Amino acid sequence: MKTSPIVLLIAATILSASSLAAQTPPAPGTNQPPARAPRPADTTPASPDTLPGNALAQHDFFYAGEGDGHHRMYIVRQGKIDWSYEDPDPNAKGEISDATLLSNGDVLFARQYGITEITAAKKVVWNYDAPPKTEIHTGQPIGANYVVFIQNGNPAKLIVINKSSGATEKEFVLPVANTNSTHGQFRHARLTRAGTILVGHMDSHKICEYDVNGKELLSLTVPDLWMAAPLDNGNILLTREKTAVEELNRQGDVVWQFARTNLVGYRLSGMQIAARLANGNTLINNWCTKGTGPAAGTSIQAFEVTSDKKVVWALRSWNDPADLGPSTTIQILDQPSAPENVHFGNFK
Repeated sequence: MKTSPIVLLIAATILSASSLAAQTPPAPGTNQPPARAPRPADTTPASPDTLPGNALAQHDFFYAGEGDGHHRMYIVRQGKIDWSYEDPDPNAKGEISDATLLSNGDVLFARQYGITEITAAKKVVWNYDAPPKTEIHTGQPIGANYVVFIQNGNPAKLIVINKSSGATEKEFVLPVANTNSTHGQFRHARLTRAGTILVGHMDSHKICEYDVNGKELLSLTVPDLWMAAPLDNGNILLTREKTAVEELNRQGDVVWQFARTNLVGYRLSGMQIAARLANGNTLINNWCTKGTGPAAGTSIQAFEVTSDKKVVWALRSWNDPADLGPSTTIQILDQPSAPENVHFGNFK
């Protein structure tokens, strides 16, 4: 009598399963086969062994970055750390997304759960704590007495405070895409020469310019936006965190771009603040952690490119004598400057 094809198929299936069970013993104490071994970690260095430029000595600079609540900041001069700061509160939390070294040596920094000004001697001279369920990621000094900042929240607000009196001198609501996602609303805003302010609406994927009364003067759509800042030529420099750094004219046309793919041989985690330098080059921060394993500490924290996209400096400093940690902002100090010499309407 012939055997049915269905019977043969069932028998073959049982034999195959029995053979597999014999080859794969169950994990101890279970009736399940052992889990697959994890994939090996990527040990490929995130940047070349030899980097362009002169390492820490390329520029004098002020450095700050998103971290683990310690709010570390540094001034590097002639290739060495000349000044450093770490929050003395062991319970401090939050990240630094924006910081400015003033001409008098003070530092104003937004620390997610507030905004603070300290002296070179690390004494707090002004402080504003973010109310519950709000965050502050960007702020800018105006002269000696004022500070403008954005308070993420529901509602989100742009606020101008008189540091001497503590009074709120100006306040208006900023529109957001999601009132329930406070953390993702804003990261960066900067005053223009005209006394207006450029705001990067991160969650709405657009750049807006406002006057001192909150009237919208300009709106440009930008996907993957992290920051925007005005340039001396009237254009706007912006970062699309995972994609590119771009210069736009006021019509929204791209007049210059450095795409992530232009940086061959390097891995970038997230491009955050970018700045146009006095020499015409563009400095770009790459936010990343030191990492673990064989490739730890191989990522660059910042890099400088020419207008024709040549990398002339790459910063990688994760170990002694200068473990700078993650990078969000670098302020070049090669020439004296007074970043507080700006105005917002009549606030000077």
